[in-house]
Amino acid sequence: MKAKVYPKVEVIWVDAEEQGNIGWNDLKEQSKCAKKPCPTMKNIGYEVYRDDKHISLLHSIGENECSSVEKIPMHFIKDIILLKEKDE
Repeated sequence: MKAKVYPKVEVIWVDAEEQGNIGWNDLKEQSKCAKKPCPTMKNIGYEVYRDDKHISLLHSIGENECSSVEKIPMHFIKDIILLKEKDE
């Protein structure tokens, strides 16, 4: 039996971020950090699910097994790029 073919995509998204240590932090340093933009991240994987709330990716997939699933909220996403094979 042939396995289902899932599209390969690159997801570009902005991640939430928290900075600082447990306990007291330097106010000046934290204020500097507060002004920096949140990090932009890129993930490449097999798209196994998408709706208006989130996209789900697998990084490895076989006939009957797979890696852990990574879910990214849609409102974090800046772009989703469909990746093509060299011969496509």
